[in-house]
Amino acid sequence: MAHAGSSDQLMAEINVTPFVDVMLVLLIIFMVTAPMMVEGLNVNLPQATSEPLPSSDQEPHLVVSIDAAQEVFINDFKVSVDFLKEKLFKILETRTNRAVFIKADKDVPYGIVVRVMSEVKAAGVEKLGMLTMPLDEGKSKKR
Repeated sequence: MAHAGSSDQLMAEINVTPFVDVMLVLLIIFMVTAPMMVEGLNVNLPQATSEPLPSSDQEPHLVVSIDAAQEVFINDFKVSVDFLKEKLFKILETRTNRAVFIKADKDVPYGIVVRVMSEVKAAGVEKLGMLTMPLDEGKSKKR
């Protein structure tokens, strides 16, 4: 006679406890290592030449320049860094192209450039680009 509770029958339940244990260990490992992966890395970037900006017939490009004396200009008009956000906000209200390009002298301190970039982004600029001079062909062949 077969008994209803005999130990010869197969159990149909899946034991998920080991699976949950492994997943919790992996979660803890990723939580510990994820902040370490956010740190900056030393990257040796390649040097390349860039294409010139395409000319648009509708609107001229909006360029924020920083000269060697750390004076800021919107196209050809001098503006204080403190009022850069307000000026750009007013200019961008009437423009369809909300891209702004920053052109800085190579001797300008990094902190000034970052401050100008933050003011430009705070004005609601969606696309921010950096203008550079093309590499000298004679120098690039020597490397």
